[in-house]
Amino acid sequence: MQPSLFFDFALRNVRLHWFRSLLAIIGIVIGVVAIVSMGILGNSLVLAISDSLSTVGDSVIITPHAGGMGGFGPGGSKELLTERMIEQIRRAVAPDTTIPIYSGSSRMTIGTEDTVGVVYGIKPDDIPILLEIEDGAYLKGSSGAMAGARFAEENNLKVGSRITIKDKGSLRVVGILKERGMGFDINPDYGIVVEDKWYQQSYNQQDYDMAIVKVRDLTRIEQTKEVIEKQLNRRETEVDVIDTKAILETLLTTFGQISTFTTAIGGISLIVAGVSILNIMMMSVTERIKEIGVLRSIGTQRREVRSIFLYEALILGLIGSIIGGLLSIFGGYAISLLMLETTEYLFVPSSLIYIVYGIGFGIGTSLLSGLYPAWKASNLNPIEALRHE
Repeated sequence: MQPSLFFDFALRNVRLHWFRSLLAIIGIVIGVVAIVSMGILGNSLVLAISDSLSTVGDSVIITPHAGGMGGFGPGGSKELLTERMIEQIRRAVAPDTTIPIYSGSSRMTIGTEDTVGVVYGIKPDDIPILLEIEDGAYLKGSSGAMAGARFAEENNLKVGSRITIKDKGSLRVVGILKERGMGFDINPDYGIVVEDKWYQQSYNQQDYDMAIVKVRDLTRIEQTKEVIEKQLNRRETEVDVIDTKAILETLLTTFGQISTFTTAIGGISLIVAGVSILNIMMMSVTERIKEIGVLRSIGTQRREVRSIFLYEALILGLIGSIIGGLLSIFGGYAISLLMLETTEYLFVPSSLIYIVYGIGFGIGTSLLSGLYPAWKASNLNPIEALRHE
């Protein structure tokens, strides 16, 4: 007999029991949408973290051993990086760039509103190495400041606005920084950047809270870290040296595992749908025992009987998986917008591939669910099947 004939038998049975088949298809649709949406969310999360941290992946951060990540500003920790330490770091990492930084927080007045923000003191020549500008200009004098993107947005700051720092004087905003995202070194999005000399004079602080080394060759970042530690921590631990590339890789690995876990959770619903198909197929075998007996008695081979039920499972899985794959685009869009407040990572290849995975997994689950019923149907005794009532 022609294979198309057995496919027609399977298609006829799906149509005959359309409501039961519809329920099975809906189960597959839900499973595929769940697994694809969770996969897209996990991948988008990894990409978002990677993008927000990639700007600091080439950095080595040096902080005083007892002062933590730069201390808590003026009047905080007394452990700072001296000028001697900075020079030692410069010599050790040359020709890579060493950027010493002051950091602290202060109460500020903007218009009639009081607020608190982070203040970073950086040499004007070093600012373009670390930060990008969105509007205005980089610092050129000691009377200006550059505002972080989020800080400017929350306080309605524009180029030309004035910020009064409590007991320190007034500064004019000369530039708005481009949003940088979360980082391990500095987070200027919620603060301002001032000239290092202004910070020294205003806070009466000569030594630095931290230093950042921008490594040109990422293959040497571990070597650079070791050189700094050998140079400054020979006798006792004076500084803590952090390799941001290693932290970044660890974070991305962790979020990758979270992505796999969330996808697996979505896969549970698809397994449930597979069990539903198994149940439907077993019911179909029971209802069609006499029909199977007739087919076997006229010379239909076992493999041909098996193919009827496998075709039936394939039809259910194919319809449900394709519909689920199409709907998962909307599901991925909705969940990305809800959880990440952005859909910019939805249509990248690493996210869209989950649609292929979901469709493949849906079809595969359906076929696996049909294996046992197909085997059972093909192994029925023809004579006993004909006698079945």
